[in-house]
Amino acid sequence: MGRSQETFNKKEVRTKKDKKRKDKEQKRAKRKSEGKKSNFNDMIAYVDEFGKLTSTPPDPDKKIIVAVESIELSATKNNASATPDYIRKGIVTTYNRSKGYGFIRDMSSGQSIFVHANSLLEPVEENSIVSFEIGKGNKGPAAIKVKLFKE
Repeated sequence: MGRSQETFNKKEVRTKKDKKRKDKEQKRAKRKSEGKKSNFNDMIAYVDEFGKLTSTPPDPDKKIIVAVESIELSATKNNASATPDYIRKGIVTTYNRSKGYGFIRDMSSGQSIFVHANSLLEPVEENSIVSFEIGKGNKGPAAIKVKLFKE
């Protein structure tokens, strides 16, 4: 049976596929006939002292011997005085009760930090000194656990 419904374009596509398949078979046969077999040593790559990949192994004369005793395997201890103070102190610069938010000026860094009414533990007013912690807000740092500072 013939291919009666075959158009010129379909015929061209079929011939291209056949040609591609034949080329692939020829390449495979050529590789087989050459008999070039790769071994593991051809696949090894070495890194030199500059961090570049090379095919030559490193020179054993340039090898540096490191004393095992000189390697330190310990974690640094945290000093209690070195840990940062998470509770900060600041002054309420603006606070709008009707909108439920305001800003606190941090006394140590001078940074202006957003505060929401949900983060207040006690009611605050403008120019009152408060203690707070800094947390992550929607648009940047935000004050949380805000309460009036008592000395």
